[in-house]
Amino acid sequence: MGKKSLSSSSQSWWWRGWRYLHPQHNLRRPLLLALFIISFVALTFLLSGLESLSVEHQLENVKKHIRSWSIVEEEDDPLNVERRRAVKEAMIHAWACYEMYAWGHDELQPQTRDGVDSFGGLGATLVDSLDTLYIMGLDEQFQRAREWVANSLNFNKNYEASVFETTIRVIGGLLSAYDLSDDKVFLEKARDIADRLLPAWNTPSGIPYNIINLRYGDAHNPRWTGGKSILADAGSEQLEFIALSQRTKDPKYQQKVEYVIEELHKTFPADGLLPIYIDPHTGITSYSKISFGALGDSFYEYLLKAWIQGNKTESVTQYREMWETSMRGLKSLIRRTTPSSYAYICEKTGSSLSDKMDELACFAPGMLALGSTGYGPDEAEKFLSLAEELAWTCYNFYQTTPTKLAGENYYFPAGQDMTVGTSWSILRPETVESLFYLWRLTGNKTYQEWGWNIFQAFEKNSRVDTGYSGLKDVSSGEKDNMMQSFFLAETLKYLYLLFSPPSFISLDEWVFNTEAHPLRIVTRPANGETYSTIGQGRLQERFHGRKGRSGSN
Repeated sequence: MGKKSLSSSSQSWWWRGWRYLHPQHNLRRPLLLALFIISFVALTFLLSGLESLSVEHQLENVKKHIRSWSIVEEEDDPLNVERRRAVKEAMIHAWACYEMYAWGHDELQPQTRDGVDSFGGLGATLVDSLDTLYIMGLDEQFQRAREWVANSLNFNKNYEASVFETTIRVIGGLLSAYDLSDDKVFLEKARDIADRLLPAWNTPSGIPYNIINLRYGDAHNPRWTGGKSILADAGSEQLEFIALSQRTKDPKYQQKVEYVIEELHKTFPADGLLPIYIDPHTGITSYSKISFGALGDSFYEYLLKAWIQGNKTESVTQYREMWETSMRGLKSLIRRTTPSSYAYICEKTGSSLSDKMDELACFAPGMLALGSTGYGPDEAEKFLSLAEELAWTCYNFYQTTPTKLAGENYYFPAGQDMTVGTSWSILRPETVESLFYLWRLTGNKTYQEWGWNIFQAFEKNSRVDTGYSGLKDVSSGEKDNMMQSFFLAETLKYLYLLFSPPSFISLDEWVFNTEAHPLRIVTRPANGETYSTIGQGRLQERFHGRKGRSGSN
């Protein structure tokens, strides 16, 4: 059947209206033509204004949220205010250069003034920086980043992604942005990428593969591991996936990552120290080194933080027990140098110790300080004292080089204090992270002074007109061509918080993932309780009930 025709009366009305808009009609009536043009222009401006108003309205909502988190500088130490502003200015510089030269790419290459997709083009620096922008009150930058996440972040990529790096940077960054801003676009994106990672856990043992194709879901391990899963990679997704289950009320994410801990608990050694390689088919560790540095570090960190994330309740006791067992093992790896008695953490293979410590292991002083509060008074004092000793060593990783920036790892020869091993420096955050925890937990301003000295070394040696660069060598100061995403996500955030009041992002309310993304602490469900009665709703209630602060920071 043909289209229904217009009635003669409606057709006549339509033609009478249209002919006044026809050019030939208006050319014969200049006044009417002018009126028509003016009306058209006015309508265009009106619509444009409404669109602009909508954007401004969104921005104002962001500003209101951020203002509620800002610091009252009049009540703070003027020196802290000055230093915090300096760190914030560094973040503004780093972010502006990323926006100018690498927007939407994973990382900025400052020397060549372009971007590189180190993580498959997931906007790693942008997503990693969301909470730093929010915490520092950079509302306009945050809003631009939010719009990119909403409109341009696409995970449907034929890319072999690291399950671990994608979890800690992308899922962690998105969930933190959600917890801070209450903007559901971040939660939706976090769930999208988590669903793409889940097939990595489909192994005979439940120990995940470390690599997965984001589009097709094919998972495997790197060739260089001999087909084995890496301890830090396989055992450091608990915080993000548990948080995702709490906020979505879908238990499948938590179930996957907690099964890993159950499997490892079955054969957990008496000293709590696990080799860095695990067979994903059997769940059994392989003969390989034990390290609190590369490939092992965050497994131990997450045992403690999953206990904190669960609000230290009975449902998460196993995490704390496993962590305390591992800390007894850590103490067996402590050695001290001659002549200066620097404490350091050895690596171990079989029964043989290696006098080597990665800068990555400098997260351990902060972890020990954070965990010391769960012991009785005597044990707490011992662990806090060890944390302070290790922090002094890590600070001297920086102070003993010509640039005052730390190398990647250090050796401790007999009769000597320390020598740089791998001499590059890539803007790492671990030492600053530990200084942040130690200052928060002891109130000792010495740790602020050390952090400020490290920040000044970054400003002197790593800052360039186009961003921040790592160093190829901490002796010569020759720069590399990479601004690591964790410099914005972790290093600058921890420095900013080091000079902020302890009540700002309180450790009683937040737990930081291994990429420095703060996640709200939410009490775990009791037996039989479902996520429909706990989690997102309660979390939002606590957020909106928080007493706001005014002022700029």
